[in-house]
Amino acid sequence: MTSVETADLDIPTEDGVADAYLAHPADGSPHPAVLLYMDAFGLRPQLKSMADRLAEAGYTVLVPNVFYRHGRAPLFDLPEFIDPGARPEIFERIGPVMQALTAESAMSDAGACLRWLAESPVAADGPVALTGYCMGARLALLTAGTYPERVAAAAGFHGGRLATDAPDSPHLVAGEITAELYFGHADEDPSLPAEQIERLEQALTAAGVRHTCEVYSGAHHGYTQADTASYDREGDERHWAALLDLLKRTF
Repeated sequence: MTSVETADLDIPTEDGVADAYLAHPADGSPHPAVLLYMDAFGLRPQLKSMADRLAEAGYTVLVPNVFYRHGRAPLFDLPEFIDPGARPEIFERIGPVMQALTAESAMSDAGACLRWLAESPVAADGPVALTGYCMGARLALLTAGTYPERVAAAAGFHGGRLATDAPDSPHLVAGEITAELYFGHADEDPSLPAEQIERLEQALTAAGVRHTCEVYSGAHHGYTQADTASYDREGDERHWAALLDLLKRTF
């Protein structure tokens, strides 16, 4: 198993400083970079362990706190095991913070993260890959369309609101994307109904984007997150296989 080096760091942005977590192989060499977008629960031990696993596989992984405008992580007082069904007040705190993050602000931050990776000695030259979870899947899709010259691959898992009727819906950037995309949709996910899955598929196909969209049967929104009640081991293992395959094809 590859030895991993980690660090907590700060990334300058147009609106301030974003705290972030970095994991990479501890061999002193640059490695292909992966920008990992968090879910709404934020930068926490679960996401750091996912970054570490990718670093063990040979990648330099950056996990920014996309909610940094509201404070450094951990922003929310979360239990060790997150069950929103038992603690509905969790989303009462998270909702307003999540809604305050506009696509414009998020993409400005994405540019800052991509610049940081381009200048980092632990990240290999060339384009990067993205992976995002829940709201992070939306950010991955938007980033692939906003910075096509910097993104070679992007994956999204149990993403919500990927193809809405809104004028700023993420699927509308499909025509700009040059990366290969992979989406693992949750079967039991009210935030991404069948009509949005179809709309996303049609947009990517019409734009000629190399992509795979799969629906994980029986999986709920959040199935990759082992510290939540939504976790599904089978879906999570399938997610890791698909993500690592995408990265191998890309790098």
